[in-house]
Amino acid sequence: MSPQRNTGQGAEAELPEYAGHYRLESRLGSGGMGVVHLARSTSGMKVAVKVVHADYARDPEFRGRFRQEVAAARRVSGAFTAPVVDADPDAERPWMATLFIPGSTLAEQVKRNGPMSSGELRRLMAGLAEALRDIHRVGVVHRDLKPSNVLLAEDGPKVIDFGISRPKDSELRTETGKLIGTPPFMAPEQFRRPREVGPAADIFALGSVMVHAATGRGPFDSDSPYVVAYQVVHDEPDLTGVPENLAPLVVRCLAKEPEDRPTPDELMRELRSVAASYDTQAFIPEQRAEGAGTGSGSGSGSGAPGAASGDAPDGRGGRDVRAERAERADAAGVFASAGLAAADASDAPDAPGRGGKSSRWSAGPRRRVRRAAVVAGALGALAGGVFASVQVLGDTPAPGESSPRTTTAAFDAWDAASVSRTQSTPQCSYGADELLCGQPGVVFALDPADGTLLWKHPVTDSLRGGPPVLAGELVQPLADPDRRLEALAPETGKVSWRRDMPEHTGLRVVGGTLLFSGADGTVIAVDAASGGTKWRHAVTDRGVPYFSSFPGDPLAYATNISDAGTTEVTAVDPDSGQVRWSARLKGSLEAVGSHDGEVFFLSADRTTANTEAVVRYDPESRETRRVALPVPRQAPAATVHGDVVYLMSTAGALEAVDTAAGKRLWSLETGLFRGSRPAVGDGHVYVTGADGRLLGVDARSGKLLGQTQARLGKNSDRVAASLPAPLPVDGRVYAGAPDGSVFAVDGRDPASW
Repeated sequence: MSPQRNTGQGAEAELPEYAGHYRLESRLGSGGMGVVHLARSTSGMKVAVKVVHADYARDPEFRGRFRQEVAAARRVSGAFTAPVVDADPDAERPWMATLFIPGSTLAEQVKRNGPMSSGELRRLMAGLAEALRDIHRVGVVHRDLKPSNVLLAEDGPKVIDFGISRPKDSELRTETGKLIGTPPFMAPEQFRRPREVGPAADIFALGSVMVHAATGRGPFDSDSPYVVAYQVVHDEPDLTGVPENLAPLVVRCLAKEPEDRPTPDELMRELRSVAASYDTQAFIPEQRAEGAGTGSGSGSGSGAPGAASGDAPDGRGGRDVRAERAERADAAGVFASAGLAAADASDAPDAPGRGGKSSRWSAGPRRRVRRAAVVAGALGALAGGVFASVQVLGDTPAPGESSPRTTTAAFDAWDAASVSRTQSTPQCSYGADELLCGQPGVVFALDPADGTLLWKHPVTDSLRGGPPVLAGELVQPLADPDRRLEALAPETGKVSWRRDMPEHTGLRVVGGTLLFSGADGTVIAVDAASGGTKWRHAVTDRGVPYFSSFPGDPLAYATNISDAGTTEVTAVDPDSGQVRWSARLKGSLEAVGSHDGEVFFLSADRTTANTEAVVRYDPESRETRRVALPVPRQAPAATVHGDVVYLMSTAGALEAVDTAAGKRLWSLETGLFRGSRPAVGDGHVYVTGADGRLLGVDARSGKLLGQTQARLGKNSDRVAASLPAPLPVDGRVYAGAPDGSVFAVDGRDPASW
């Protein structure tokens, strides 16, 4: 490819062909500071690369600000932003590469289609509130939230362009007399006292963005930025055209004084009561064109009824096997009646056929006799690191831990086609001797022996960040079907119990308990077997508890990072809600695993958010061991196996750290710029990439032994919020791919892949 040419003269007349290892293909857009290109990595995945204009590249102050932009973007979770893949702020032309996420900006959407509907506005406001909560939680203030910096992705709005954002602890300061921001979306304090701008300024900008989305104009509208600045500081906002149910919230966001504005958590709590008909179905925007910066595409979303029906054939001459399994289905129905007896009267679920919607399901032929015993527990398939705002994580066997049975028969690799009409990476766990998987609009079960479709069940929304899991001997889809919570019989996929979904901002499955974290800090514990409420109270006074849990560990862990550079860890018994222990540990820590009663964390630098060390804490002795990484890693996903922690960074480095020996064992550059959480089994480490490849690595030496072919599919430009980890079970490895398929290979011999 020849260098891209642009009209004009000077340094910008001929654009570079490469930024680092990323080949620039076309222009997505440009601004005052740089140009954003569509580019491809070495493996072929699409990224968006921002290249700084040559004039600014010669300005030391701007280089400092660009370095700050990279650091700020890296600190924030990829659930609500375009995650940073790579960057070089010290290059001749500084650049930053982020994942390419298709979707038009809010500015493009409103210009093309006009103001949004009331339901779309509620979802937009909730998504932006979640994004700001995530941004502010790591100490970053965006300071330039505006419609062109809101990307309408398939799984919700993404906040982009941290060009003038600033961490609270940044050494860079705004110069006197210099305005930083876009006047129609700036808060009064950004004009009056720019050195004192805090998180509340982003809330003011959120209010202005919502007015624009509802009306096509701002709350302070003038052709002159000077007039707009005066209006922002002195005048009342014009909310003509803003829906009445949202206008009071928007007014609060646009309060002149920062302390009078709501926090993101308060906004989310208020939005849930805006209307009883609050619709949580994702808004699916038109897709962003690769070069024109305009949308051209999809008019239906992953949660559309067509996708929910999941009518894709299994390719095996499927037939109805309900009669064959009726007896087992009747037995599974016992769970519902037993659950109702144990449930609280106020929270009793609807039994199937008792006023609720009937369950629609279908199943393919079975090629083996079902075992009577149900293997309790599920092998989690979630990528590590920070997840989406509604965190859904299962308490599942550790990667590499086999089920109790022993497989002696020979195993043939298989590949099962997508069950959903929408190609997307299936998220799977292992439980009840089945692969329990989910895609947009459908959850389903596969036979691990040959990939036969056993049953499927429609859901009206996408899964919330993770696969369906087995808990309470029932399948928990962890979707949001019309604000209802469902549990399915693992034999048939039929609904065993159904109840209203508790209001929550986070969800975690621990053993047989579903923990819902409310925006006010209250935790609601739901019994997975019956759907009844076990307990309801706050477990910490440090805000909303977001829980982590780990295979074989009966406790749930809530972490809260303070501005003082410490992390408070609270260990909770999910069955009773009692706090078993708590500790305040040094550093910004993320819990990633446990072993023999000790808890393992990744410790991140507060400025760059890069992981610098692995920390191991013994709650009995209160001793902490810290193993520094030779090279800081960007947003690694981690798995604990014994004393060893395996980390996979977004830049492609896979490494093993022995916390007992206090050293790194090995490091391997995989060539994946983004990978899943590692999984361990049969002396190997397995990891999947965003292109669908499965890699097998020797756990002792770190040598790459084999890899499968890429499985990108037709939607190669779509990137999931998190990549499901491989599932090593009984010498086999199961994985999902972006083409919608689920496949299985012999895990004992990666060289044969």
